[in-house]
Amino acid sequence: MSAAVRTVLALGSNLGESRTTLSDAVAALADHPAMKLVAVSPVARTKPVGGPEQPDYLNLVADFETTLDPHQLLEHCHQVENLHQRTREVRWGPRTLDVDIITYGTEHVNDEDLVIPHPRAAERAFVLQPWAWMDPGAVLEGEPVAELASRAQDHSGVELFEGE
Repeated sequence: MSAAVRTVLALGSNLGESRTTLSDAVAALADHPAMKLVAVSPVARTKPVGGPEQPDYLNLVADFETTLDPHQLLEHCHQVENLHQRTREVRWGPRTLDVDIITYGTEHVNDEDLVIPHPRAAERAFVLQPWAWMDPGAVLEGEPVAELASRAQDHSGVELFEGE
């Protein structure tokens, strides 16, 4: 059995019961023998970035230990998205659930199916700010996540979600 690797996943939803979807998705991700939940960020309400006109998102970041390899992890993330009727019709369009692999230990992956670290994570406050709330000392590619969040163009569109 391979050693467990820390992985940071970003989850977002802006269709349906987003708060419930995010909670259920974290539980579904953790409900795999090769996944152990370490921490979950507070939920952020965020303005959409790119794509068509659409509702605000709810986003969170979760930290896991996993013995899945990066491509197995991607498949597991897709299975959880599919449980929540995720469709891929419009790039950056509204969705019931999006699960992105942000980091996988210190590994770099760059192939046609997967890029790790996530290629746009360092510029997206909707990923960075919840991550910084969860782990104030987090670093992405040598830079403090909190500093990256404060510099991101979408930073003003991210707020702590208190629930409704």
